[in-house]
Amino acid sequence: MQNQTKKQSKRAEASDYTDNPKKCTDCGGGVRTSAVGCALQEGKGTAENRPHHHLVQINSLLASNVCHSIAEAPHQKKAASLKVVHRHGPCSHLNKNGENHTPIDHAKILEEDQFRVNSIHYGLSKKSGDLDLQGSKTDSTVPAKSGQTIGSANYIVTVGLGTPKKQLSLVFDTGSGLTWTQCEPCVRYCYKQQEPIFQPLQSTSYANISCASDLCDAIESSTGRSPGCTSSTCTYAIVYGDNSFSVGYLSKERLTLASSDVFENFYFGCGQYNRGLFRGFAGLLGLSRDQFSLVGQTAKKYDQYFSYCLPSSPSKTGYLSFGYNNYGRRRKAVKFTPLSSLNEDTQFYFLDMTGISVGGKTMPIATSVFSTAGTIIDSGTVITRLPPKAYDAVRKAFRELMSDYPLTESASILDTCYDFSNYDSIFIPKISFFFRGGVEVEVDISGIFIAASVSQVCLALAGNSDDSVVGIFGNIQQLTWEVAYDVGRGRVGFSPSGCQ
Repeated sequence: MQNQTKKQSKRAEASDYTDNPKKCTDCGGGVRTSAVGCALQEGKGTAENRPHHHLVQINSLLASNVCHSIAEAPHQKKAASLKVVHRHGPCSHLNKNGENHTPIDHAKILEEDQFRVNSIHYGLSKKSGDLDLQGSKTDSTVPAKSGQTIGSANYIVTVGLGTPKKQLSLVFDTGSGLTWTQCEPCVRYCYKQQEPIFQPLQSTSYANISCASDLCDAIESSTGRSPGCTSSTCTYAIVYGDNSFSVGYLSKERLTLASSDVFENFYFGCGQYNRGLFRGFAGLLGLSRDQFSLVGQTAKKYDQYFSYCLPSSPSKTGYLSFGYNNYGRRRKAVKFTPLSSLNEDTQFYFLDMTGISVGGKTMPIATSVFSTAGTIIDSGTVITRLPPKAYDAVRKAFRELMSDYPLTESASILDTCYDFSNYDSIFIPKISFFFRGGVEVEVDISGIFIAASVSQVCLALAGNSDDSVVGIFGNIQQLTWEVAYDVGRGRVGFSPSGCQ
């Protein structure tokens, strides 16, 4: 009877703590959590008692320095599927095969992420400036931002180029059209990359594109810049938001994605003058809606369909896969939202965001807040950018539900940061984004926070400067979801638990 009374007393205390969450911060037994967490533990409760929250162990918020690689993309036995790795993680060979890799510099990533966002915003408003192989600038606003973006360039895949095939690690980017890589002899300059720089003269399938070709004139749609001409060879120039750039020859070559997926006469940029924040990787794989992108050039085989899954941690791997017909049963699990009408005349993928929920409660945000400037989904932007009115509502609700935990100083663009150094576990309110057609994307635990350390863990969302500026659904909120781009049918889909 005495034991039963003690149990009832604990349950009563747990109820008290739920009503007044600041009563407890130490549950005893070496377990430290929030007051509400203590209440649940003392009452033998679990996260099931709070269905709109995640129960998270603090140590799981920090990246591991050991690679945990998946053998292959699930359901992809026949499709061309490339392994996706985080450029700064231990699974990337750019980090010496995971040995003694440099810790992720979150401040640098956020800085570069803002460069990318600035470039996107600028590029969707105007274009200007030209740059040639000699580095001359044809106007006073150069290097101008043309909407081309690199930013933090986190996720890379390895493809084969040339005959014989040379393996190259490229950043894949849904916001870019033209694929490019550095090429010898590097007429002006090539930055240091991990793999040997591609040598066109050693490939039997390489050819330049003539200035007289219609393709030369068409390249402007992909680069945002007028093409040039050097010794009758068409030249391209791409300048990014951080003033990084690649200039070189428009060329064609054999591209190998898988042993059964080889493409002749793949058009790409053979970079002869490349500078900027590229660091280690060999170039860029363009996956935008542009005709020069990989999506456009492989349309006959893949029907303009590709998907990717970004892993929950830099210490894990994901995949980038091509082809609709290879998805079998899993195809039914993908919930699609149509591309927005704002998608016309741009290579970005615009979606109609309709709402956001925090802790199971839909935020009081008018749909017009999202539709004023629209929203793009982007593989290269890290932090989701929201209209100020939307972000303010989300931040307020999130802070209220996290009031049990101490706030700490901001980190760059992230202004809602917590010090969890005195906790072993925490409860985090769930966050979902909604898109036209009733599509809900519930953000994985790994996509809610970005953690520099346990003493500075920040909400991975930020507000734009103005409601008239385009929103961006960033890659950290896409983690573990299979994101499918059915470009031919004008839609983008989401399927949960695509990878871990």
